[in-house]
Amino acid sequence: MSTSTHDFYDELVTTSRGFETATPSEILRWTFDRFGANVAMACSFEDVALLHILLQQRPKTEIIFLDTLGHFYETYKFVNQIEREWKLNLTRTKPGPDADAWPCGTEQCCALRKVEPLKRAVQGKAAWITAVKRSDAPTRATMPIVSWDDKFGLVKVNPFANWSDDDVEYYLRDQGLPEHPLWAKGYASIGCAAMTLKPAPGADRRSGRWAGLDKDECGLHEA
Repeated sequence: MSTSTHDFYDELVTTSRGFETATPSEILRWTFDRFGANVAMACSFEDVALLHILLQQRPKTEIIFLDTLGHFYETYKFVNQIEREWKLNLTRTKPGPDADAWPCGTEQCCALRKVEPLKRAVQGKAAWITAVKRSDAPTRATMPIVSWDDKFGLVKVNPFANWSDDDVEYYLRDQGLPEHPLWAKGYASIGCAAMTLKPAPGADRRSGRWAGLDKDECGLHEA
């Protein structure tokens, strides 16, 4: 490892630790100051809180929607609405032909319908932004706010790492932002239609994801 590379990794670690009490806006401001326009945000459109904050700083930022070809109709309708009303610079990925043999719920589904398309979409970017939170799942409890993402070969920034579901709900309500239509129907964590159920009363909000499978991550946020 060269000295410059080592110094860059040290910068990311130090920056991440310094952001433990920072606001998402402050984290995004550093991201754009550090990497300019060479940044993209991957957005599932489950909620649009971070997207709203980001657009106030850089409205032309590329927003990536990973179209697995298996989302709920309501998700596609919501994405179309936000793209139109907010004038997004939106990129919609599509899985390659290899995914045809791996429908939702099969072993290679997420790798071929989410991970590989995102790799192609962020190629050449300096950083990507996500809305994942430490409170989402035990697998995310210790994730840094800023880090080097070996899987995709660029810096990963999680401005919502320290936010809770209540923080997101308050922001959406306070700003008068639209909510995913499936929330009103009892869904709490929304993925592909074939593998998403409403969580049982009192159950973890992500318990309806990958119903019937021993799985809690799609591979985007795993080391």
